[in-house]
Amino acid sequence: MYETIDAYTRYLPDKYSEALKFVDVNGRKKLQILGVITECIPNPTYEVIPTPGAWADYYRGINPDGKTLRELAEPIRCPDEFRRPDLRLALMDRQGVDGAVMFPTTAGMLEERTKSDTELTHAVTHAFNRWLLEDWTFNYKDRILTVPAISLNDPALGVKELEWCLENGTKTVLIRPAPVPREDGTSRSPALPEFDDFWGLVESAGISVQMHNSDSGYDRYVDDWETPSEFQGFSLTKLRGFIYEESRHIFDTLAAFIAHGVFERFPDLRIGVVENGGSWAQRLMEAFDRVYRKKPRDFSEHPCEVFRRHVWVNPFHEEDMPHLIEVLGADRVMFGSDYPHPEGLADPAEFVKELGSLPADTTARVMGGNLKELIGV
Repeated sequence: MYETIDAYTRYLPDKYSEALKFVDVNGRKKLQILGVITECIPNPTYEVIPTPGAWADYYRGINPDGKTLRELAEPIRCPDEFRRPDLRLALMDRQGVDGAVMFPTTAGMLEERTKSDTELTHAVTHAFNRWLLEDWTFNYKDRILTVPAISLNDPALGVKELEWCLENGTKTVLIRPAPVPREDGTSRSPALPEFDDFWGLVESAGISVQMHNSDSGYDRYVDDWETPSEFQGFSLTKLRGFIYEESRHIFDTLAAFIAHGVFERFPDLRIGVVENGGSWAQRLMEAFDRVYRKKPRDFSEHPCEVFRRHVWVNPFHEEDMPHLIEVLGADRVMFGSDYPHPEGLADPAEFVKELGSLPADTTARVMGGNLKELIGV
C-alpha cells in the first residue's frame, strides 16, 4: 500500500510532533526525522507515484539505453485503490488475485532513522499500527491481510505491541531484517534469548513473522569504502550497487537466526522473507553445509534442514524460480508481485509465467498454497 500522509503522525503523541514531521523543501514535502530531512523516499507523501511495473525490465537487467529509473517511469497521481481496502479488493478481483498480504511502503526506513531514541521508535510504530487498523483493518474480508510492524529495540515494549496487535486480530507481523539497535550505538541479534518472550508469544499465538526488505543500516559498511551517504535503494553508486546485490542484510539476519538457536527453542516458528529476493539462498545453504561438516557437534540438526522447515521465501520475479525451488523446496517459495510499486509487476498474476514448465501442483503451491500455510489460513 501507499500510506496516507498522516499514517505515522495521526496517532503520534504530541510530544513527538517535532521528532517526525513533513516539511516544505523548495515547494515539495519532505519527511524530517529528529531534525534531519531524509531523501531515502524522495516523495514520501505518495501523492504522485511511478507507474506500477515501470521498472520491471530494469530489474531483469534489460535497460540497453542505460535510462535512469526516473526516465523509465511515467509519474501518475496515486489512485485511491492503493490507499483504500474496499477499492483495492475490487481491483484484485479484476486482476484475478484471490488474496494478499499487504505491506507498508515507508515503514522499512523509519527504524534506522529513529534508533537513537528507543521511546520514539516504539511510539512511531504504535502510531502506524493504529492508523493501519483504522484505515485498512488487519484482516479485510478474509482477503487482505495487512502487516503491523513490531520494533524490538525494547524487548518488553515489543511484546506489549505484539499483544495489542493480537488483540486486534492480526495474522502476521513485520520485523526489520537487521540487528536490533540500542541507543548507545551497539546492537544485537533478534534471535538471542533476551527476545524469547516475543518469540514465545509468536509461537503460542500461532502467527508468522515477516521480514520485508528494509533499510537495515548496512550502508555503514559501504561508508568504510567511500564517502558516507544516506541509504537510497534506488539511487546507488556502483560500489553500493554491487554490495546491495549481495543481499548481505538478509543473509546475515537468517544466519543469525540459525546460529543463535531461536528455531530450536521455538520449533513452531514460521518466518516469511519478502522482497529480499532469493539469490542469496544457495550461498547461505552452502555456508551452512560447510560449517556443519567442519563442526557437526555444534549442531543438533543440519542447519539447512532447520532453515527449510522454518523459512518461506518470496523471490524477485526476475530470478530463476526452478533453481530456487530446487534449493529451498517446492513448499517454501511464494508468489509476490510488489504491486503497485514500479519495481514489481504491472499485472500481479503474471508471476505465474516465471514458473515455466513446473508441475501443476508446484505451481499451485507457489501461487498461493505456500503463503496460506505460512500465515495459517
